[in-house]
Amino acid sequence: MRIHIATDHAGMEFSTQLQHHLAEQGHEVIDHGPIVYDAVDDYPSFCIRAALGVVADQEAGVEALGIVFGGSGNGEQIAANKVRGIRAALVWNIPTAELAREHNDANVIAIGARQHTFGEVVTFIDRFISTPFSDEERHVRRIAQIAAYEADGSLLPDPRDASGSEPGDAFDPEAG
Repeated sequence: MRIHIATDHAGMEFSTQLQHHLAEQGHEVIDHGPIVYDAVDDYPSFCIRAALGVVADQEAGVEALGIVFGGSGNGEQIAANKVRGIRAALVWNIPTAELAREHNDANVIAIGARQHTFGEVVTFIDRFISTPFSDEERHVRRIAQIAAYEADGSLLPDPRDASGSEPGDAFDPEAG
């Protein structure tokens, strides 16, 4: 499998160690940066490039996933999710790694390098990579809804429209 990886300065050491681990597992690793430590680097371009690589590979029929790191993983996840076709999931334990793949068919994992040991990170990533999408109809349907919104802004009808409520009506606790 091809693995696209990106980080900021906080995850650079993990990224280097992880690339060796993934290569030993037989994966092809594409490093999207950074290439040198810079305490004030800007992660969005690194993470977006990794996400673009995942999408391009998947569209070409190449089996690919992505990994993005940062201090918390939050910003890196947000950046990756700006790329059409990316479903990046912030993972902090084995169940979130599994569910990201099983239920959401996540194609990018985001991890906070300052939140975990390297051993924990390897466990999360190995589980993420090895866990298949469930293909359950409800998950396929939900992913299709996200893709439709991403493509053209379409949403399912608002269920409040049938009840006479206006979208955005505030909750009135005194109304019951």
